Amino acid sequence: MVRTGIGYDSHRLEAGRALILGGQRIPFDKGLVGHSDADAVAHALTDAILGAAAAGDIGKLFPDSDPEWKDADSLQLLREACELVRYRGFIPRQADITIIAERPRLGSYFPAMAEALSRATGIPVTSLGLKAKTNEGMGFVGRGEGIAVIAVATLESS
Repeated sequence: MVRTGIGYDSHRLEAGRALILGGQRIPFDKGLVGHSDADAVAHALTDAILGAAAAGDIGKLFPDSDPEWKDADSLQLLREACELVRYRGFIPRQADITIIAERPRLGSYFPAMAEALSRATGIPVTSLGLKAKTNEGMGFVGRGEGIAVIAVATLESS
């Protein structure tokens, strides 16, 4: 059996925070605000994987009301979500991720992101798609107020 899930995450940008996307620290004058490290790439992929397994979402598994997850490494949360879906009888096989941001330019970070996401999920690097798009100046992303990410993941029953 094959299942597909979709994940979405967005966070606002703020000065004084590190920008972490796909487990990589990206040099930028702002970072994403969140309870954890606010890695929107890892969060969207986590939701896509959990959704494909009908296992809830990142907020259910790692609620921001729980101090245990304060400043958590989002790649570790992704690893734990993958362990849960494996326990439920599914193996993550493929993912496609689109990062929507006006700035910074992200393409040069994709190989390192893919390696980190592969280590966290077990998905081969060759089965991880990463793309970046702008919002053409429209909305909160277009104004440079935040970053959004959409992810799709495919799981196969084990």
